[in-house]
Amino acid sequence: MNKGLLLLVAGIKGAIGSTLAVAAQSLQNNPDSILPYLMTNQKFAHLGDPTHIEMAGWDCSNRSMPEAVRQHQVIADHLWKPFESALTAIPTVTAPNPQMKLAEQIQMLANQLKQFCSDFPDHQPVFINLLPAGSCHDLHGYTTLNALRALDAPVAIPDLAYAVAAIESGVPVVNFTPNEIEIPAVILAAQTNGVPLAGRDGKTGQTYLKVVLASALRARHLLVNGWYSANILGNADGENLMDPDHAACKLTNKTDVLENVLGYTPGQKRYGKSVHKVVIDYYPPRGDAKEAWDVIDFEGIMGLKMSLRLNLQGRDSVLAVPMILDLARWAAALGRKGMTGPIPELAFYFKAGIADVVPYTFEEQLAALDRLEREIDGV
Repeated sequence: MNKGLLLLVAGIKGAIGSTLAVAAQSLQNNPDSILPYLMTNQKFAHLGDPTHIEMAGWDCSNRSMPEAVRQHQVIADHLWKPFESALTAIPTVTAPNPQMKLAEQIQMLANQLKQFCSDFPDHQPVFINLLPAGSCHDLHGYTTLNALRALDAPVAIPDLAYAVAAIESGVPVVNFTPNEIEIPAVILAAQTNGVPLAGRDGKTGQTYLKVVLASALRARHLLVNGWYSANILGNADGENLMDPDHAACKLTNKTDVLENVLGYTPGQKRYGKSVHKVVIDYYPPRGDAKEAWDVIDFEGIMGLKMSLRLNLQGRDSVLAVPMILDLARWAAALGRKGMTGPIPELAFYFKAGIADVVPYTFEEQLAALDRLEREIDGV
């Protein structure tokens, strides 16, 4: 039996990655501060003690992990400083230069991944993608990894090299970013190498509640005529999303999820066009404590109009970390079960499911998780 999990994290010193590192230490030293917030805390006993989490990873920053935690200001000093020496000891290496050829990046990452795994031989590895949102791409025409490796020009998303290196090493992949790494070549490789793929784009706050509310409105047959969503956040993710190219895929994911849940385009019946607006703004004073507002206009019998307002004041990384810990356990359990390729049943955790058919409503997603757990457990 493995002692626990080894999380191999791309973007390990970002706001979420560094918070994840502190949470992993807290799990070992003060389990009650983390474990009750995990949906999988009573699942998959064969994975070992859920409090035993090791980490290693990649980042472009040369600052230490404690410096990263301090800079992002997500966690108060008294909560992480007792673990300062353990945080410093987390193995990290410099991320590959994105201007390198894809084949060179893959080889470099595969070698580093192999070393990380040899450092923790009693832990089951899972790759976690936490890289910043990149530009949308058109790599869907590539159906084999050999074709991808033949590319001379740099690819639009550095995540791709990490995913390929993990898959070819037999390591399950969790894509928490909006970057679309699940192209045909990657999916085929995952199926061939027996690797599960979980993704895409973690559903942490506003979009999670949007799915819940939209599912409730659909269940009551209340017609949604418009939905306006605004977000402000002041962390590096927010700043990165001010680049329209970087924001495009994320906005698409946040927009499409509503139509998928409702089963129709909001506003189409009354106005003849979509009335669903999503706005993201970078506002430095907020830091990691993002705020989101939703205005929902709907109607009931006789076309009588009603409206709902929702205001979320959340902490982006604090909401993301327990989901990542859960997803790591799901991915490890799926890998042991021999389930490969895209896992549509994990759509509960993501804005964009990566299979042809995925559950959309809140009820469907919870039911899918229950079925998946039963299949893993052989019930």
